Amino acid sequence: MKVDTGNASYTRDREAVIRLTRELVQIESVYRGEGVPGGNEEKVAHYVADVLRGYGIETHVEEVVPGRPNVIGIIDSGKPGPTLLFEGHTDVVTEGNRDAWTYDPFGAEIVDGRMYGRGTNDTKGNLACMITAVHSILQDGEDFRGKIILCIPCDEEGMMIGIKHFIKQGWADGVDGAIICEPEENQVCIAQRGAMRIQVDMYGKMAHGAISWSGINPNWHMARLIVALEKLEKEEQERLGEDPYLKWPSITPTILQAPVKGDAQINVIPDHCRMTLDIRTVPAQDHGELREKIKSIIEGLKADDPDVNCELTVLDDRPATLTPKEDPVVEAICGAVRHVLGKEPVYNGVPGATDGTFLHVHGVPIVTIGAGDREIPHQIDEYVDIEELAETTAIYRDAALRFLNREVRKDG
Repeated sequence: MKVDTGNASYTRDREAVIRLTRELVQIESVYRGEGVPGGNEEKVAHYVADVLRGYGIETHVEEVVPGRPNVIGIIDSGKPGPTLLFEGHTDVVTEGNRDAWTYDPFGAEIVDGRMYGRGTNDTKGNLACMITAVHSILQDGEDFRGKIILCIPCDEEGMMIGIKHFIKQGWADGVDGAIICEPEENQVCIAQRGAMRIQVDMYGKMAHGAISWSGINPNWHMARLIVALEKLEKEEQERLGEDPYLKWPSITPTILQAPVKGDAQINVIPDHCRMTLDIRTVPAQDHGELREKIKSIIEGLKADDPDVNCELTVLDDRPATLTPKEDPVVEAICGAVRHVLGKEPVYNGVPGATDGTFLHVHGVPIVTIGAGDREIPHQIDEYVDIEELAETTAIYRDAALRFLNREVRKDG
């Protein structure tokens, strides 16, 4: 069935989620660097904490690093049962060139059924949905067992220090399932690509460009490595095929820098070249094996040319994830999608990594779903459809009750 969008609870929640989304978007929470006044999540995190307290929710604020707090909300039924976690981050990426925006990036303007602004889509809109959904359960006095945890971390768009701190503090212990609130067009994403960020430093000998034989040019060595990595990418794609949810694994050189220190000059051979790799993996890949393949390529370059001097540094390592369709948290979401939208759920995967990666590593089954076009995050004129916010709120609400009461609730 499709939920009755005309009922009083749906109308109330629709108005509430629109209002809260606007309020959150209008509070800038771009991380602009250490020590930049207002350039962090602090203001919006404290605003969210005040909202939760106003709803009567047990609320904790924990500073991860100065100016960058996590917010945790706890709703305990007082009855034994499972624990469900909702996760939605407070940080947003930079707005970039404000002059390129049609609408104020922090204005949360509503035009023709869409709200525009940084974070409307990724992911303040979905943060508002999860808060509104839980408040709706409390307002209506819905009976449930177990516990709901609202995980609202900082720094999802960076190195994910917020979720790492959340887990380290023990908040994820005993969680039975997590709904990751990200823009996925309300598709049920049961997989997400892994990520390895690698820094490659190639060392040479500085020399005059006109007397190249007197130096060692690390750029030639880096170029050979890039070509070899492109070959490895193709080999991995041929070996693994196209993942049904995540498409193809990839190895992407992103930053190329030479020299690493000092000024570049066209007639000077640099002594140091650096490259970063953004490697995205699928569940069938083993990160350890992939690292060894890259190291083997470098050893081969060294064997061919004794002047190759290379260092490999793994900056970040996030495994790919896959949650079975039969897991209770996936089944709860699918039941909610059927009930709210009146159609069968569409399964998919998340092309990038989320905070859910680290919950998965901690042993928590995850599913990612939320309002917003999957292609819109981080773009100019980011937006979310108003009606999709309302639908997502209803899905989160219904899924929570299904998950927490699953042993006594049998309808589909």
